[in-house]
Amino acid sequence: MALFNILKTVFGPSYGSPVKKMAILPASKDGDPNSRYMVYITHDKVGIQILPLDGNPHKSFAMICHSTGVSTLACSYDGRYAFTAGGQDCTVFSWELNLSSLEASAALGGKDMLPFYNLLEGGRDGQLFREMEEYFYYCQLQNQDLDTMDTRLVSTRIPLADVPFLMRALGFYPTEQELEDMQNEVKFSRYAETRNYVTDIDLEEFIKLYVNHRPASGIARQELCNAFQVLGKPDERGRYTIDRDELLELLQARGEHMTDDDLAECFTTLVGISGEGSSCTGMQNSCEPPY
Repeated sequence: MALFNILKTVFGPSYGSPVKKMAILPASKDGDPNSRYMVYITHDKVGIQILPLDGNPHKSFAMICHSTGVSTLACSYDGRYAFTAGGQDCTVFSWELNLSSLEASAALGGKDMLPFYNLLEGGRDGQLFREMEEYFYYCQLQNQDLDTMDTRLVSTRIPLADVPFLMRALGFYPTEQELEDMQNEVKFSRYAETRNYVTDIDLEEFIKLYVNHRPASGIARQELCNAFQVLGKPDERGRYTIDRDELLELLQARGEHMTDDDLAECFTTLVGISGEGSSCTGMQNSCEPPY
């Protein structure tokens, strides 16, 4: 059985559906030989992406090619044209690729970290960025002992092991598997060139990791209600409820394993009470129907 590792996760425009097919364009003879591009199709759109993938939204563009759905994609030998075939419309379209226009669009989006700052709520001057800086510097102090009177060593990096705590402090709670994927992404990011592992991360690298891995949209109330309708049962008032013991069993037996201590810590944190002497006895969970 083959085993696969996730090397990198990047944020990208969804354009209404997941990517159905991708093709790497041949290197251009007229342009920069180091510049590479990828064409792709979604449910009804064809798009082009500047490589390498890094999560910069300004490096991608797409437009509708077949309103009833596109079935496949091919590109010309010289990388100047892309061809798409529709489904029900029984048509094939040829698209001339304007790579210089895409490069201009990416340049207008900003250089270096500016596109990633703009993906944060409030941008470079927003509250989220200030919190990132404060938490990042706190991790640096904590790793040098908060109570020490010794001269502190100025650094711009924190250990990779602190990334999970920093993510959670910002309100993003990835699973243990997602955290492992994040850490492996950084750890092996330079291994092919240097044959060495990366064991620490700076603030800019952390921001890129955060914007590329956090959910593009949060959990909506309707999604939570749908989960209760699937897992729960309606009571006499029409509310879908889940029995306490059944909920605890689902949390511990399905997905990633959670111990009793893990559950107790999560619930006491959610309700805002001290973990000392607290109990989950009598807990009941329900969700009002959306109507």
